[in-house]
Amino acid sequence: MVKLAAKCILAGDPAVGKTALAQIFRSDGAHFQKNYTLTAGVDLVVKTVPVPDTGDSVELFVFDSAGKELFSEMLDKLWESPNVLCLVYDVTNEQSFSNCSRWLEKARSQTPGTSLPGVLVGNKTDLTGRRVVETAQAQAWALGQGLECFETSVKEMENYEAPFHCLAKRFHQLYREKVEVFHALV
Repeated sequence: MVKLAAKCILAGDPAVGKTALAQIFRSDGAHFQKNYTLTAGVDLVVKTVPVPDTGDSVELFVFDSAGKELFSEMLDKLWESPNVLCLVYDVTNEQSFSNCSRWLEKARSQTPGTSLPGVLVGNKTDLTGRRVVETAQAQAWALGQGLECFETSVKEMENYEAPFHCLAKRFHQLYREKVEVFHALV
């Protein structure tokens, strides 16, 4: 049984639901806060995620960073050497989706020369009448960027765990591949 640790960056525009997603994930769906203040700096959420069919687990250190900090030096320091990325947008806000490319570029600049496994998460699917970003549009963009795509409604507690479980599984796969390469060299 192996327990791994992974640094996860939670990125996206302000008010897309990053903090709500992190908090509900940490509390296993037991805690949805109706009122949030915008994150200043960064919040850290730590949670262990079992990897199915392995007996192993990944302890995710989720860095929930302020959405307004895209070009700050502080973000450069906090985002140093991430292992996985959770990119969040609001399905009712086209600009938050468009800005995902800038957030992704920023995150990938922290790991030059290596791949950064990640997920794209469309949040606020409960607001069906206000939706402007279609599922197919997000899936096509995510596929083109090598990201897995998910949709969630944190408010309705729908599908909030799946992106994090995917990240843990992808990180675990990379670990196993590195171990196999190492064993092949010995």
